[in-house]
Amino acid sequence: MTRVVVVDDQALVRQGIRTLLTIAEVDVVGEADDGERAVVVVAETAPDVVLLDLRMPGRDGIWVLEQLQERGLDVPVLVLTTFDDDALVLQALGAGARGYLLKDVTVDQLTRAVRTLADGGTLVSPSLTDRLLRAIRSGPVPGGARSAVLEDLTPREQEVLRLVAEGHSNRQIAQTLHLAEGTVKNHVSTVLVKLGARDRTNAVLRALHHGLLG
Repeated sequence: MTRVVVVDDQALVRQGIRTLLTIAEVDVVGEADDGERAVVVVAETAPDVVLLDLRMPGRDGIWVLEQLQERGLDVPVLVLTTFDDDALVLQALGAGARGYLLKDVTVDQLTRAVRTLADGGTLVSPSLTDRLLRAIRSGPVPGGARSAVLEDLTPREQEVLRLVAEGHSNRQIAQTLHLAEGTVKNHVSTVLVKLGARDRTNAVLRALHHGLLG
């Protein structure tokens, strides 16, 4: 069973998420109502996924992400947000979050997202890529940048990148492309190197910046 920690300053939200996830057979092993408590609970429970609110009094979600990385707590973090601040969401992804969801998602969407991250995938929703792209671009992409990056990625690597952007794990990509999981892992590693990305989410952000997923 997937083990989850829920971090949100609103008790009603935490209780609601716990109830919904429990019905969906996801085990909520801890809760926290502020950033400092969140880091302690994650260290104590070692969950498969953390559901993290960004806006909290005191230490916010960005601080939590930074602390998790600083302390070597390598746990996938799914941000739950109203998405009213593109810059904040991008900052969270840049700080190590592996995905985000709107708080008005359905139970099925939430549980699928949790299991996707637990399985090693990321969650950058294709339906929001246009909005993210506008937020990422502080200016026009230099002329020729898109074509140069595309030429550097093989057709297979471009396929893998697109599936990564859709949130698929290596196992799911292997099944889709009829490849060995080890081969997919090698393709993902190569894509990260070519894009100069430190992880899968950062690779998707860089791909969006270069217009590779448009």
